[in-house]
Amino acid sequence: MSVLIDSMSKEMDKTLQTLQKELLRVRTGRASTALLDSVQVDYYGSNVPISQVANVTTPDARTIQIVPWEPNMLGVIEKSILAANIGFTPQNDGKVVRITMPPLTEERRKDMVKGIKKVGEDTKVAIRNHRREANDKLKEEEKKKVLSQDAAKKELADVQKKTDDKIAEVDKLIATKEKEIMTL
Repeated sequence: MSVLIDSMSKEMDKTLQTLQKELLRVRTGRASTALLDSVQVDYYGSNVPISQVANVTTPDARTIQIVPWEPNMLGVIEKSILAANIGFTPQNDGKVVRITMPPLTEERRKDMVKGIKKVGEDTKVAIRNHRREANDKLKEEEKKKVLSQDAAKKELADVQKKTDDKIAEVDKLIATKEKEIMTL
């Protein structure tokens, strides 16, 4: 029945990966190219990620620099960043688009921490749902006499241990991000 636990574990890992992607999008006081991952640029009639039309870098901790591969894309990139409504005002100097990260206020930092804690709780709920599904399948197997009572108990304990490990991982990710946000 470890196939069931492996399957549950994979689902839990997917949930954790989603959390990690979500946390990357949360703005800290530092510049990160991941903040622009959601920005789509109109490139000759197709919407593509900004990274497919320009070189996106962080030359320092407070600046994101976007160097388009085609000079005529400067205005399009700038408009796309403004249209994405992610809270940045790009500056275009004719060759490069720069985004300077404004420092976060204490109040804004606390709001962001509340937001990531909510995302963390939602992730824990999703992990617990995976646990519940696995437990239901195990109990069903026990009823059908596919599993003995002792084997089912052992499997249920393994499911709980795996769940506890994943929830501890969520707590660790959230604590790390909280520390990152609150550090000036």
